[in-house]
Amino acid sequence: HVQLVESGGGSVQAGGSLRLSCVVSGFTTDSGCMGWFRQAPGKEREGVAGIDREGSTSYAHTAKGRFIIFKENAKNSLYLQMNSLKPEDTGMYYCAATPWVCKDELSAPDFSYWGQGTQVTVS
Repeated sequence: HVQLVESGGGSVQAGGSLRLSCVVSGFTTDSGCMGWFRQAPGKEREGVAGIDREGSTSYAHTAKGRFIIFKENAKNSLYLQMNSLKPEDTGMYYCAATPWVCKDELSAPDFSYWGQGTQVTVS
């Protein structure tokens, strides 16, 4: 049984930082592809950042230069360091995983396993 549990969301002022964490069980973070997605009210879920089994990363253009995705395989955990936050970063952030390789673009239907989400609010 695969379980992904996010934490670290909260309310922050524009320009601030947050670090999201995702603890994974039933799936190893050194396999497949893992990613962070976000969903704002009334909008579709969009990919923010992805990381493959070797640690290669990819970012949405809105996240490049501000967000960093990384993982600690020893802790079977995934993280998203978010800096220089903007109000448009507000949304529910989800950790996701798939046993398949990462594709060039992050797409929610490609991911098999999801966390329950953690809310990020930037004002």
